[in-house]
Amino acid sequence: MNGHKMLFSGLKLWTAGSSRWMRRLHDGCSPKVCIVGSGPAGFYTAQQLIKARQDVEVDIYERLPVPFGLVRFGVAPDHPEVKNVINTFTQTARQSRCSFYGNVDVGTDVSVEELRQAYHAVVLSYGAEGNRTMGVPGEDLAGVHAAKDFVGWYNGLPKCRQLRPDLSCETAVILGQGNVALDVARVLLSPLDFLKKTDITQPALEALAESQVRRVLIVGRRGPMQVACTIKEVREMVKLPNTRPEMMAADFEGVAEALKDLPRPRKRLTELMLKTALEVPGEKEQQRRNGASHAWGFRFFRSPVEILADSERSRTAGIRLAVNRLEGSGEGARAVLTGEVEDVTCGLVISSIGYKSLPIHPSLPFDSRKAIIPNNMGRVQRAKGLYCSGWLKTGPTGVIATTMNNSFDTARSLVEDMESGTLDVSAAKPGSQSVGALLAKRGVKPVTFSEWEKIDGVEMRRGEAIGKPREKLLTVEEMLQLARS
Repeated sequence: MNGHKMLFSGLKLWTAGSSRWMRRLHDGCSPKVCIVGSGPAGFYTAQQLIKARQDVEVDIYERLPVPFGLVRFGVAPDHPEVKNVINTFTQTARQSRCSFYGNVDVGTDVSVEELRQAYHAVVLSYGAEGNRTMGVPGEDLAGVHAAKDFVGWYNGLPKCRQLRPDLSCETAVILGQGNVALDVARVLLSPLDFLKKTDITQPALEALAESQVRRVLIVGRRGPMQVACTIKEVREMVKLPNTRPEMMAADFEGVAEALKDLPRPRKRLTELMLKTALEVPGEKEQQRRNGASHAWGFRFFRSPVEILADSERSRTAGIRLAVNRLEGSGEGARAVLTGEVEDVTCGLVISSIGYKSLPIHPSLPFDSRKAIIPNNMGRVQRAKGLYCSGWLKTGPTGVIATTMNNSFDTARSLVEDMESGTLDVSAAKPGSQSVGALLAKRGVKPVTFSEWEKIDGVEMRRGEAIGKPREKLLTVEEMLQLARS
């Protein structure tokens, strides 16, 4: 009987050992994909890959100790519903075939070439962290900020922590008329009690409490029918408490007649702007407007020519705008200079004319004119095993759903290449094993997803104590200290 027992326990031991060995063998042969960047593009690519292939293993590398990119650092504090996608990303990150490695700066801590050697495929999804410049005199004066930096400041992006926007002026001018421009206008004009209930950072809240900004002009080079924002954002501006709209009737000449030819979303948006600009409001709305201490308005057919300095030539005192006319019609209409200019007095200029991607390494294909990686459905040209998704693939356009679709497309291209044999996944690759060893040798300690969840828990508890959804940690040092505590 004892012999049988020994045989049985020996068999159990062998079975357990062999199953571990089989699992390791399987791991060795499973396709290993690495994603650079943990914003929406990175997570949506990972989600689709894991769904499409039962054997794929995905590692996501992120420069910061915290994930989610622009969902955390770009979405407006008063749009918590947009941040709900974090729940989906968290589900992906918790899957056994997905690993998150924060605090790893690809290009510095580990090269793309080293990643390509360790993985069957590398997907670049690191977004657009550069700013498009205006290219006008005076844009480096104090009081001029890129919208990306201003948004990063009120959303707690560590590198924007030192931004000290001077809000002591009465008028702010925002250049650009996309959703980011309207987010910035809303934050500048929103009642403090309203912002206090969001996850806006405490330093931004304190600065806005002292703000003297009473008027925000949102300037665009083309007309009302080419405006880049969506109806939701304009509606929020129209309804913003303690504000009144200030539009120029001349900007809307001929617009009513052209309405019938517009596609439905564009038509509804234009109708809302027309109504806001030209219609006499009802008695209740008129009372609301009369009592408002803050104002906002679109200024169309205007391009920046120069930022005007004060008498000491040290900071912004105004902006010179060229007056344009349109050639052509619809989305393809071009702004053409008329030769006329006008000056607007203001102490704050925020340039919201677009983000742009930057090359991660000079050896990799990059189209500097379009600021994208040249690709075919996410496959990087002339670089087998290299892919891209998100804004790096398309340029900075669209909303989160747009990024989702373009990331799913990249994942599908990658899976197609695996299945057709275009991408050879037959040979085992070491993946995070070899990258982890390289990082350890270089003194880099990655932050895991469970360590991020420690940070997440602390931020939410801090927020709860003061009636906010979260109070973000603002420095990388603080994040790392907490992750490792």
